[in-house]
Amino acid sequence: MMSANYISTLMLSSSLRSSITSNQAALTKASKEATTGRFADVGLQLGATTGNDVGLRADLSFADQLVDTNALVSGRLDTTQNRITQLNTTATSFLKDLIAARSTDGGGRIILPPASSNLQDLIGALNVSYNGSYLFSGINTQNAPITAYAAGSASKNQVDSDFLSTFGFSQSSASVSSITPAQMQSFLDTTFDAEFASPAWNTNWSSATDQTMQSRISTTEVADTSVSANQIGFRKLAEAYTMMADLGNTNLSQETFEVVVDKAIGLVGSAITDLAALGGGVGTVQQRITGATEKLKTQQDILNNQIVGMEAVDPTEASVRVNTLQTQIQTALALTSQLQKISLINYL
Repeated sequence: MMSANYISTLMLSSSLRSSITSNQAALTKASKEATTGRFADVGLQLGATTGNDVGLRADLSFADQLVDTNALVSGRLDTTQNRITQLNTTATSFLKDLIAARSTDGGGRIILPPASSNLQDLIGALNVSYNGSYLFSGINTQNAPITAYAAGSASKNQVDSDFLSTFGFSQSSASVSSITPAQMQSFLDTTFDAEFASPAWNTNWSSATDQTMQSRISTTEVADTSVSANQIGFRKLAEAYTMMADLGNTNLSQETFEVVVDKAIGLVGSAITDLAALGGGVGTVQQRITGATEKLKTQQDILNNQIVGMEAVDPTEASVRVNTLQTQIQTALALTSQLQKISLINYL
């Protein structure tokens, strides 16, 4: 017995709308893959191997962070190295000035301007900042490490107090000429030296910490990446410049003046050696960072290639899918439009 099957325009139209909806979702996915070159839904596509992909991306992110950190640290160390070099050059020039002034009439007046200028330059160099952090403050990077040497400052007040308590008059007094070489030598080797050693240095001059900044420069290396203003070479320069600038040298007898100059010559010569060693240490860290960064960039390339290998789609195949889906959607829309024109009214 034969039966009639009825196909309504509603059923056909609903089927076409469903097809359009699913194809539009597939088109969005295919378009994204054709544009990015990777799966639209990596987790869905990789399934059980998604964990490997996540691990690779975590390693790549860590390598990226280390490269960025190394760039910042390199900038800080470049500035640090420049300041150390600057201070060493200034100290070398000052040493020549000291030797020349030692046996010169009025040597105290001659050496006073460069001594005062160099002391201020030293303080300024040690108070340099980079990206808002003070480079020579140790781990106390939010505070300038060295206080100014000026009237009313703790360092200036202490030097004035030491001189007055030792000799009974100030540096500006005419009585300075009565200080004997032995008295000055004793003052310099005891009371004055102590002002540039702990704890007086940390109380009156420096707020820096002896502990320096450390940075991870690779997955396996950590390096000291800052220099403290408490380094002995800086203290020696501060002592030498201060004694030549603020111990009343213009009024000292020639013999006593020579005692002060000889002490300063020894301090500056030793400081030059200390700063050279300090700069060499910074240079070693800079080389380590350069080498670590090169290795990290190689690692980045390897990790990126592995990730691409897991997540990449064939761009040609994705483009074909996009074109195919666009054609199917356009066809379905055209058919839907035609079906909507079919009506029994046309036949009545």
